[in-house]
Amino acid sequence: MPGFSELRKGLSSIEELERELNLKQLQINRLLNITQAINNNVSAEGLYNMYRSFLSWEIGVKKMALFVREADTENWHSKAVIGLQKEEIDSSVTAHFHKYKRLNNVEGDDHPFIRQFDVVIPVRHKDKPLAYVFIGGFEEEDDMYNKVQFITTITNIVAVAIENKRLFRRQLEQERLRREIELAGEMQRMLIPEKLPYKSCYQLDSIYKPHYGVGGDYFDFMEFDDGEIVFCIGDISGKGVGAALLMANFQANFHTLINKRTDLDSFIRDLNQSVNLITKGERFITFFIASYNQNTQSLRYVNAGHNPPVLVNEGELTLLDRGCTILGSFPEIPELEVGEVTLDGEAIILSFTDGLTDLQNESGDYLNEDILYSFVRSNYRLTATGFNKKLIKHLEQFKGEEGYPDDFTVLTCKIFTPGHSQAEV
Repeated sequence: MPGFSELRKGLSSIEELERELNLKQLQINRLLNITQAINNNVSAEGLYNMYRSFLSWEIGVKKMALFVREADTENWHSKAVIGLQKEEIDSSVTAHFHKYKRLNNVEGDDHPFIRQFDVVIPVRHKDKPLAYVFIGGFEEEDDMYNKVQFITTITNIVAVAIENKRLFRRQLEQERLRREIELAGEMQRMLIPEKLPYKSCYQLDSIYKPHYGVGGDYFDFMEFDDGEIVFCIGDISGKGVGAALLMANFQANFHTLINKRTDLDSFIRDLNQSVNLITKGERFITFFIASYNQNTQSLRYVNAGHNPPVLVNEGELTLLDRGCTILGSFPEIPELEVGEVTLDGEAIILSFTDGLTDLQNESGDYLNEDILYSFVRSNYRLTATGFNKKLIKHLEQFKGEEGYPDDFTVLTCKIFTPGHSQAEV
């Protein structure tokens, strides 16, 4: 029969086993609690607090520092600590993280902050580091192997859960931005004229290619009973809903002011004031406007910081560059000059936004002004539609497989002066 000492020893082993089982049960229960918290979408801060409490109370960790990468940056931040004061966290330690690809003993590390711990546990996903946790303060009697295993498991669960939260937030933000771009694109399409005039004395035709479905390009026109036509093109700074809203306001002001039939000088000054009041000078618009009177054959225009449109009249090329500074940057326009040209015979005016001249070919060469001027001079006798169709073919040949780098808009005006009119199409 076993002696009393042997029986006592056996009972002690059973009690030790029961304590270990109870501890394991507590650890498993806390693990389930954290898993449930993740399912319930507890905040990242809440998960960090649960993680800290779990390591401190259930695992008995005396010293710990958890570092997590912030969003998509390369910056690491301490998110949970045990046994350390905030001022003890040495930010220079993050420069050493790249050394640790797997669980490592760090007692002999060169860095003074790192060597006060026993082990470092990196959490990685597809070779991308998500978190590093430094653990220290183990006692000799601790079952270090099992504790580190459990800590590794819980750290991976928490770090991956927080990374998933970040990815979900980014997905929501991308969806919001996508919907914003769609909304802005819908608004802008409503503001762009669907049908342009095509008569025996003048024709308008456009090419409108907003970048990714939304941009800041704008064009418009207005016809009057006395034979005058006004057309314009502009480029609004910014993108998205903000640019679309500014464009809507700009269009409303354009129609209100142009219907007053004031001279172009007063019109531009009033338009500039309205843009400046709305944007407080934080946004601007490059703008070109021209009015053509069939009776006088006079083309009057103002170029407000826009790419100079190209006029070719019976082979003679003129850049329409007279005007003023951009609209919206200043409450008052300091200087303004209204340009005027008298037309005779056939003429064509190519107005465009800077996306046209930003176009590059596969060799990296830009579609420079000389190429553009030569094209207009060679094709000015075409109709407005024929000119734009040929221009598109020319651009496609020039750029090859390259895409359009920015918003791209063209407004072409063909004018036939009396005695040179084309039959109405």
